[in-house]
Amino acid sequence: MLWGDRDRWGPVADRADPMWHEWEATYGDFYESSQRRGLGQRVNDAGYRVLSNVELEGRVLLEIGPGEIRHAVNWNGRPAHVHLVDIDEAMAERGAEVLGRLGVPHDVQLLGQDHLLPLADGSVDVVVSFYSLEHIWPLRPTLAEITRVLAPGGLLVGAVPTEGGLAWGLGRMLTTRRWLRRHTSIDPDKLICWEHPNFADEIVDELDAAFERRLVRRWPLPWFPSIDVNLLVTFVYRRERA
Repeated sequence: MLWGDRDRWGPVADRADPMWHEWEATYGDFYESSQRRGLGQRVNDAGYRVLSNVELEGRVLLEIGPGEIRHAVNWNGRPAHVHLVDIDEAMAERGAEVLGRLGVPHDVQLLGQDHLLPLADGSVDVVVSFYSLEHIWPLRPTLAEITRVLAPGGLLVGAVPTEGGLAWGLGRMLTTRRWLRRHTSIDPDKLICWEHPNFADEIVDELDAAFERRLVRRWPLPWFPSIDVNLLVTFVYRRERA
């Protein structure tokens, strides 16, 4: 199955499942092999370029799932402060190390299962979310929190993989599925359901309902509206002014 056995496993990970424990122990190696080299790196870097459309000079940023801030090369200006939020403290600290080297003021916060962002209302100018919204279930409470912390007129910018699309599913057959079978005992059809509960088209629909669309573009074939022939959806949305 290209997108996992969703009828069987559902969208919520069973954190007591031995497979999930294996995944938590394996994720670092998987990330290094699939996201930091080859095609995975090229795809990720293509998504980061959308950030060059957003003015960051002197602004307060919130990044959800920051990783290693590999989009910094695309910054249009220097942020005044960056809040790093993740469910995994070790991953957030990777981003903190990068910002430390860049001399950008920052802090690290952990996102709990309640989806509540540990920030004041209207305190953020730009929310950055690359390759994280596909992981969050249910998505709507997190989007409500993003709306709450964004200042009126503030922006949400990022990208998601075209989960649910034919090209993405076939590409995974040739790459990450093979890696999992070669290096682990993990059932890819179970893991896909739990790691990517949200399809790309569903995410865009939720974003359209919650924010004002400024830019939505598919990559690498933006002239094709379908996600089936693309690998990414990049976006810029704005919180409407009161």
